[in-house]
Amino acid sequence: MAKQAVLFDLDDTLLWDDRSVQEAFDATCEAAAALTGVDAKALEEAVRREARALYESYETFPFTKMIGINPFEGLWANFLEGEQEEFRKLQALAPGYRKDAWTRGLKALGVNDEALGAELAEQFPAERRKRPYVYDETFAVLNELKGKYKLLLLTNGSPDLQREKLAGVPDIVPYFDHIVISGEFGKGKPSADIFRHALERLGIEPEHGIMVGDKLTTDILGANTIGMTSVWVNRHGAMRTDDIIPTHEIKHLAELLPLLA
Repeated sequence: MAKQAVLFDLDDTLLWDDRSVQEAFDATCEAAAALTGVDAKALEEAVRREARALYESYETFPFTKMIGINPFEGLWANFLEGEQEEFRKLQALAPGYRKDAWTRGLKALGVNDEALGAELAEQFPAERRKRPYVYDETFAVLNELKGKYKLLLLTNGSPDLQREKLAGVPDIVPYFDHIVISGEFGKGKPSADIFRHALERLGIEPEHGIMVGDKLTTDILGANTIGMTSVWVNRHGAMRTDDIIPTHEIKHLAELLPLLA
């Protein structure tokens, strides 16, 4: 069946978000290490652990899980947009969450310094915002597809944060006919509802679309649920079970082009 549209995930499919986050942690933790003598990697591990625990303790956690906003996005998101009441709660929680995650991370390594925790909580978002990385192949692939297929960006996340990520790489937005953000729609991948909404925007049936993403549990599961061809971008050779089986598996975005041909 000839494809009419390609749907792309954003984070770690087109944007190299893992690298952006990792380098922000590296820079922030190395600054803390220079001041306190703690091991930078140990601090990162402690902060990630404390951030997850805090994030999951909030009443907003079921909502963030459903929308698809992870704890480390919470370490630099402002949650200024989104119509749901939960976004206002997240907006109020965010400054304290950032400060507590870093303060508790320091404390786990024997450094009880709330003021430093507050400083690091502000440094991390600044470091992350300096690093809007895109994979080398992203624009080459989009150039090949533009004009031949309808293109839609289907991303989980807080509306203002996802738009900020896109603003950091302004050349990417014009490639897309539509952008669907879970925080605006009200449900995140893998919900069949958001996939159906995306197809309605494109005006196509599931068999005429193809979903490309890096996460089995969101991108691939959601596409499979509605009967759409799914392409798993597995850049790091991750192992999978037979619980979620993509139609195709690729290691590099450029491998998508022969599949469409």
